[in-house]
Amino acid sequence: MNKIFRMPLLALSLLGATLSVTSCDKDDDNGLELIGHDESVYMRNMHEGMAMMESMPKTGDPDNDYSSMMIMHHQIAIKNSQEELKSGKSAEMKAMAQTIIDKQQAEIAQFNAFLAGHPAHAPAVPEFNVLQMMNMMQMMKAVDLRPLTGDPDFDFAQLMIDHHQAAIENSDALLKFGRDNATKVLAQQIITDQKMEIKMLQDFLLANKKY
Repeated sequence: MNKIFRMPLLALSLLGATLSVTSCDKDDDNGLELIGHDESVYMRNMHEGMAMMESMPKTGDPDNDYSSMMIMHHQIAIKNSQEELKSGKSAEMKAMAQTIIDKQQAEIAQFNAFLAGHPAHAPAVPEFNVLQMMNMMQMMKAVDLRPLTGDPDFDFAQLMIDHHQAAIENSDALLKFGRDNATKVLAQQIITDQKMEIKMLQDFLLANKKY
């Protein structure tokens, strides 16, 4: 009896191994494909913007330094949103990109108007400057850890989440250290808007995830 069943069992074992290898090959073929960060226009914009923020002169006035840095920070978001409008395929992400452009261009105008009429005030608050740069450096760590796919819509959503999170954290810092009501109102609006946009971006990634 043992001899009768030995060959069929061996054949079944070999068949199972073949199916297992075939299944693994199929997963590999359809798995997550990545691109180098240097290939991403979005990442190049992020690194160029970070270099500008690092070299920004500091006044020690939290309201002025927040305004100056947020102008640069918003410019990164606008450049990446313009790239999404150019390269993206998703109507949802292109609509999000246009919303970001519209809102953040308007906020840049508000920040510029504030700076034009608000010379830096003493005393300096170096704690704010340290916290502000820590937030920006944490943003760059987060985006540098993102697995980029080369899909403009997916990568735009991923990187914009981290970019928005840094804006929220810097705005929280301004609410703690700022002294002018105009910047505090603007910071609170940024927090509210960008928390909502992060949720929308996360929902898009969950609905379109590649793994």
